[in-house]
Amino acid sequence: MITAISMTPDKEKYNLIVILGPTASGKTRLAARLAAAIGAELISADSRQVYRGMDIGTGKDLAEYVVDGVPVPYHLIDVAEPGHLFSVFEFQQRFYECFREITARGMMPVVVGGTGLYIESILREYRMLPVPENAALREELGKLGMEELAAKLLHMNPALHNTTDLTGRERLIRAIEIAEHTLTHGSREEIEKPDIVPLVIGVRWDRAVLRERITKRLRERLEQGMIEEVERLHDSGISWERLDEMGLEYRYVSLYMRGEMTRDEMFKTLNIRIHQFAKRQDTWFRGMERRGITIHWIEGADEVALMAIIKKGPGTKG
Repeated sequence: MITAISMTPDKEKYNLIVILGPTASGKTRLAARLAAAIGAELISADSRQVYRGMDIGTGKDLAEYVVDGVPVPYHLIDVAEPGHLFSVFEFQQRFYECFREITARGMMPVVVGGTGLYIESILREYRMLPVPENAALREELGKLGMEELAAKLLHMNPALHNTTDLTGRERLIRAIEIAEHTLTHGSREEIEKPDIVPLVIGVRWDRAVLRERITKRLRERLEQGMIEEVERLHDSGISWERLDEMGLEYRYVSLYMRGEMTRDEMFKTLNIRIHQFAKRQDTWFRGMERRGITIHWIEGADEVALMAIIKKGPGTKG
């Protein structure tokens, strides 16, 4: 059990705690309980929970941000409309703002999430630029098909680290726009970054157990009204194409709603795809370790193990 006395962080050793893990790993509940114990504030690192109205399908679980009846402050949830293309750059910029505000209040920021690209963008200080829209370029790109756009982007940026930019037309166009701007303007507009000394903790489970947790949570989300949520979003003007870009739950529920698969086919396919997604998350986290980020792993949402790592700090591998 986490207690406020035993979980006091050592701010001389680190000024940011990161709790990461695959979908359905219990990282949000663990992070919220930690934040409540040490008087910290949470910063979400989830690429879909930034969107308003996308609650069940993204697994917001806002009830977990209330611990023993007390709300835990959180940031970067419900900060954008579903039609807005929230980028890694925007996450990085908003994170730095939150980090400065939270630390200025004498509090410890705790990042929690499973979007490895977002987390790595702050831990490895990705160099990213504010890029305005280029109307002339967009008009030109609007005449190209998806394969032509993807080929153009890969030609401009062979070392592309965000392959999700290749999965949607708007993302492709925006990525080309950014690449074009970088080639012509360089990195002079790079935003100022605060000094961050992180303590990174990963939550992992036996693969069979995680599969069970994923399937159980998918059933719960469907019972909670995930199909109705997608219907409301589409009725509000969100296109099928945009819902497809919003990730697995929205993509396959949309296919079911359009009559392109049965409910049983939707459930089975979505369940398999989420398992595969969790495996890709794990692959990304292992890649982060190879790229020099130390992750202290705990088995399951083990509060005792978490407490031991918080006490030791980043100097020792736990």
